[in-house]
Amino acid sequence: MRRLPMQLERSKAQSAMEYLMTYGWAILIIAIVLAALFQLGIFSSASFAPKAPPGSCQVFRPNGPGTTSFISTEGECNGELPQYVAQFSGSGSKITASLPALPQGAAPRTITAWYDEINASNGQQDVFAYGSLACSNPSTPPEYFEVYTNGCSYNPVMNAWCTDTCLSINPGYTLGTWVFVAYEYNGTYQIGYTGYEGEVQKTDNIPYNSFNTQGLTLYIGQGLDRSDFIGYISNVQVYGTALSQNSIQALYQEGIGGAPIDLQNLVAWYPLNGNTNDYSGNGNNGVPNGVTYTSSWSSSYAAP
Repeated sequence: MRRLPMQLERSKAQSAMEYLMTYGWAILIIAIVLAALFQLGIFSSASFAPKAPPGSCQVFRPNGPGTTSFISTEGECNGELPQYVAQFSGSGSKITASLPALPQGAAPRTITAWYDEINASNGQQDVFAYGSLACSNPSTPPEYFEVYTNGCSYNPVMNAWCTDTCLSINPGYTLGTWVFVAYEYNGTYQIGYTGYEGEVQKTDNIPYNSFNTQGLTLYIGQGLDRSDFIGYISNVQVYGTALSQNSIQALYQEGIGGAPIDLQNLVAWYPLNGNTNDYSGNGNNGVPNGVTYTSSWSSSYAAP
């Protein structure tokens, strides 16, 4: 076999090296960009999953608000991701709703929500709060409870105000990630839960004698002491009962688009999928102030 002249072989080797140097850097840069986009969740399956439009799932009460006979859900209630979530700017943005049907005193109740805190500059930030701020005597029963971040050295915190009892959970998450949270009062104890990266954590049982007032207001994205939230909130559910730990776990496993699990005791349901309507069939629509809705939220969501 005839060999190529040495000069031609060197020329080919030089051309190959120049090719690698020219396009190798481009390939490396592309690989770095793809890795960064993957890290940011751009290629998350949640970003491409079908999204449920506003009002696609709701509770049907054929006998009217407050009734439970023949109660059911109707529409797309199969846990599809919502098209929108509520966005709070931390500058007085909030949702309020009067919930006279929510039990008071020693009667049990539960509130659950999904949230994604994206900026910690406000310090304590309330995901939701319920009650009255008229706490004139620290020895009296607490008059509201709240779930907030950046308090008691952990995130999130479930707090019974007036007695300032903190139920702290540290699931080890960072800003810009979706977290499920539940606050429960069972008539004797307040109990908190968080769901993150497939796990549900539970606080210790903290005793206190709860509210002694009536006709209170639910605040979403703001505390009664104006602890404004910066980030996203979705799927707030309010129950007039203490849900079991298994029910809390099931709600978390349903995901951010999950429907209520106990229709008989459901007081209000705010999917926040483009509006502040109450889809529990009880007509407790929320009143927004400075709240917007975004469809660019799912890249940071990891399904349970």
